[in-house]
Amino acid sequence: MALKITDECINCSVCEPECPNEAIYMGEEIYEIDPAKCTECVGHYDEPQCVLVCPVDCVPKDPAHEESQEELFAKFERLTKKG
Repeated sequence: MALKITDECINCSVCEPECPNEAIYMGEEIYEIDPAKCTECVGHYDEPQCVLVCPVDCVPKDPAHEESQEELFAKFERLTKKG
């Protein structure tokens, strides 16, 4: 399942550089996550890095983009052109 950033985001910018897939970007008002690029850091780290660094805990799973661990890993492979 991809992650999303909620409107509790304070635009502190700590999450954007932590994303290994460059899925986080500045939206119109707050940072946003591109679900086509978000793998929850599967293939890179054991835990989503944006969740670890977020000081306000505003990065939950996005129920609109449910994916299994296998699907997330397949997306990681496509994004990194491995496999």
